[in-house]
Amino acid sequence: MPKSQLQCYGESVYCINEDYLTRCPRGKSSLERFTSVVAWSISTMRPAIFGLAPFDPILGETHHVSRGSLNVLLEQVSHHPPVSALHATDAKENIELIWWHSLVTSFHGTSVEAVINGKRQLKLLTFGEDYEMDSPNLVVRLLPTTGADWLGDVKIRCKDSGLEANLCYHKSQSFLGFGGNSRSVRGNIFDSKTSKTIYEIDGQWDSIVNLKDVHSGEVTVLYDAKKAISKLKTPVLEAPENLWPTESATVWREVSQAILNMDWEKASEAKRRIEEKGRELHREWKSRGEVWVPKHFSVAHTKDNEWDCCPLEHSVPLAPIAVPP
Repeated sequence: MPKSQLQCYGESVYCINEDYLTRCPRGKSSLERFTSVVAWSISTMRPAIFGLAPFDPILGETHHVSRGSLNVLLEQVSHHPPVSALHATDAKENIELIWWHSLVTSFHGTSVEAVINGKRQLKLLTFGEDYEMDSPNLVVRLLPTTGADWLGDVKIRCKDSGLEANLCYHKSQSFLGFGGNSRSVRGNIFDSKTSKTIYEIDGQWDSIVNLKDVHSGEVTVLYDAKKAISKLKTPVLEAPENLWPTESATVWREVSQAILNMDWEKASEAKRRIEEKGRELHREWKSRGEVWVPKHFSVAHTKDNEWDCCPLEHSVPLAPIAVPP
């Protein structure tokens, strides 16, 4: 795939047609805002393409893009293990996003599973509400049929309101691995204080996901993938003089262009030079006794040995790359 994994993470936030993120702070009640957050969380799950994988980001690589009043910044804060951090702010809607992801892959004979460790925080600053959520895992099936899908459990919670949601991304029943729908999602929204279910969630995350009120029986559409991720617009470089040399599009430009031209030999050679340069820098730091430090995030480890990535700046500035209105 002619793009970096860092860019793929960013696209799940800023590449959207129907904006589910800005709906979150516009809810009139905590419950309405929570259901909007659940819908937005589902919207970040994009169909994976079997046989195509993005580049592994190099240490210090960045990706900085704006969409309207939303400014998104990512940085690769570790290479071994690979850890990506994201900070996004929207001053108009008073929204802040802080993520960190670490990808761990394992082979299971007939499939390869990419476990996405990390934490996602969405803050609705106007209401003082902090939402935490995790991510399903990406499973690449090799036999009996090929495919790549998001599978696993996701928990979304807001301690400020006491509301929680459990989502299960799963494959519906099939016969000997054939048939069935591998893009099903099911779950519920409940009050953690009483453990009573308020809504049930059911559908296909790449199509329609419905929300059912367990008290009235009313069913509404929670998420519509066709409206959300169709007719996506390509980001445009508006201020080349402000483009950082660490920007994903700059780092991988030659490799991406060679792939698009189907010049595999040139792509491999360009990729090898980038990776060798990274190894050379690492050797230089080691010889001088230096430790590389991220430019945009502070990095620490919790008592559970998990990563903790905090943005160094209060807000993300306007980016030189922007999604057209």
